[in-house]
Amino acid sequence: MKYLISLVIFFCIVFFSACDLLRFSKFEVISWTPGGGYHQNPEKIIVSLSFSGDPDRASVERNFSLMGDGNRIRGNFIWAGKKLIFSPLSALDENKNYSINLSADAHDKDGLSMDEAFYAAFSTRPGNERPVLVSYFPAMYQEISDPRAEIILNFSIPLNLKTLYENISFNPSMTGIWRLEDEAKTAVFTPAEPWIKTSRYEINISSLLTDNKGMELGGDFKSVFSAKTDYESPYLLCALLISKDGKISELKTGGGYIGAENTLIENSGLEKDDKIIFVFSEPVDSATVKNSINIDSGPNLIMETLSGFHTEIIFRLEKIIYESRFSLKIKQGIKDNSDNESVIEYVYNFYADGKHSKPPELIGLRMPMSPGNAEDPKLAYFGIDSLFNIIHIKNENYPTGESISTWIELYFAAADGALIDLFSVMELFRVETSNNVITFSPRYVKSNNFSIAKPHEGLENLQRVEISGYLINSTYFGIINFIINAGLRDNIGNKNENSFRISLVK
Repeated sequence: MKYLISLVIFFCIVFFSACDLLRFSKFEVISWTPGGGYHQNPEKIIVSLSFSGDPDRASVERNFSLMGDGNRIRGNFIWAGKKLIFSPLSALDENKNYSINLSADAHDKDGLSMDEAFYAAFSTRPGNERPVLVSYFPAMYQEISDPRAEIILNFSIPLNLKTLYENISFNPSMTGIWRLEDEAKTAVFTPAEPWIKTSRYEINISSLLTDNKGMELGGDFKSVFSAKTDYESPYLLCALLISKDGKISELKTGGGYIGAENTLIENSGLEKDDKIIFVFSEPVDSATVKNSINIDSGPNLIMETLSGFHTEIIFRLEKIIYESRFSLKIKQGIKDNSDNESVIEYVYNFYADGKHSKPPELIGLRMPMSPGNAEDPKLAYFGIDSLFNIIHIKNENYPTGESISTWIELYFAAADGALIDLFSVMELFRVETSNNVITFSPRYVKSNNFSIAKPHEGLENLQRVEISGYLINSTYFGIINFIINAGLRDNIGNKNENSFRISLVK
């Protein structure tokens, strides 16, 4: 019996001594790269494991894995003695968390397995702060009145645009466009169609939504809002006329006549550079405003307001004819955000007689019948209505066949504050005759230092232009036409599309 007890004690001593011997030479990872924490320049990172003993390479390779944000990284194994170097097939990425895993089934050349699995982690993401939804519109259970309202989500850190499309949804479904603002911290959704009235909507944000460094939101989010019912039709509050110098006046509306004398309700003094602003009770679709306006025998109406919903819509009047009259009618059918349509019609009557828009026009001409007589040049004036009056160009004062220095003085009416464009006069002035009764060759044009200081009596407020030149008289009789062709201009942009003619008889 004593022999048996001694044998057992001896066996235990030998066994536990062997266990201790094995523990001194256990197989394990003694170092690794790149080390824990954040690493920049991921393309330069070296992933390696160094072992305490000679590893069975096939066993280690079989039980090794490198993961990047949960996805396995493929690569090649390179050995340098007891050190394993893992070379990824492509460079590691920025803004990812990586982990190195080696199962405890890995063993050395003698078949000795690892006591426990090896795990290590490192990151190419600068920080580990998760994005947080700070605020949002519409608020929870809010009722919106604008059927085209944008969804606004404010986050604590910048996002990437792709994650918005992948991880935010609406129920019922709504298509639209996402954009990022405020340095990518604010996500804005513009719906492709109006929110349906009286409908309840859910905004669902997945926990997988990521910031621009790949960090996930970490929790699902849901908010609920509804579209308000709006049955009120939009209507026109007023129409304003804005002049070039910024003066604003309210236009009078009315489609008929008032008073015992049937006076038309009319907006006079309209200038060619004026603009009209229509002010509505609420935002309306500018396209429906444009389509609802009709002008009868008047200028073109050019909308300057961008497309969309606005309370003020601006139009420019183009190609206004001076002293013309026209009516502007706003029909029903102008739509607001809730597709309500206007039901009232409006009419504005205009008279385009603005004092700054009057095109220049020829009123008359004056020239000497005795150009060489300084004491009495025998000035002759002819108005635009002087049809076939006799002009006394005779041999006594304009010797036949001789080139006589003379001048023709033209009188013009123009817009308030405007000056006749002298180049326009030079370009458009002509003297045409029948039977070659005279020949006039102009030399220069001027608007001061006139040959005769005093203007023709009664025309002191008109503008004068003197054309100097040479006149050759003939022995023939016939008609002399003094012509200003169409296109006469002033210095503020007014232009007369009509031609002017004073026809006289010699």
